[in-house]
Amino acid sequence: MIKSILDRHSNQIESVSAHCDIPCKIYDPAPAMIAALTVVRMIDLMEELNAKKSDTLAFHNTMARYVREKEDQATLCKEEVRIIWGDYFKAPQMEKFPEIHEVCHNIMMTASKTKQEPNKDHGLKLVELVNQFSDIFWQTKGVKVKKATCPYPPSLEVVYPDL
Repeated sequence: MIKSILDRHSNQIESVSAHCDIPCKIYDPAPAMIAALTVVRMIDLMEELNAKKSDTLAFHNTMARYVREKEDQATLCKEEVRIIWGDYFKAPQMEKFPEIHEVCHNIMMTASKTKQEPNKDHGLKLVELVNQFSDIFWQTKGVKVKKATCPYPPSLEVVYPDL
């Protein structure tokens, strides 16, 4: 019913478009980093749970939840990087940092690897690549960065803007 009402009035709705997925100048690689860290955390939890070797329904339910979250976070990491790469990086930034294409492509490939298998090395590589991406991003903004260990598991070193 709602669809038919909208269909009848669709010629009255003005079409709009935007050149980017989010409001201009609101870009931050932090969500991609949190997603990458979550991938590593889920792999750690999967390894811990697997060490218990149980065949209970609760075991399988928990493992399935960890796997799904790992998959979702790897996808989110790719999406967040893709948006910044596609919408923010323009000729001036790409000329100054031509390696951004390879870094982003490697993020896409590595995030996919983390979905294909629960290999912690792939997760750690994903965090390393997102750190490179974050460092380049903040340099394009003229913002200094610092590295610090994130204050939650998996307690890995992360690039932060030094504000």
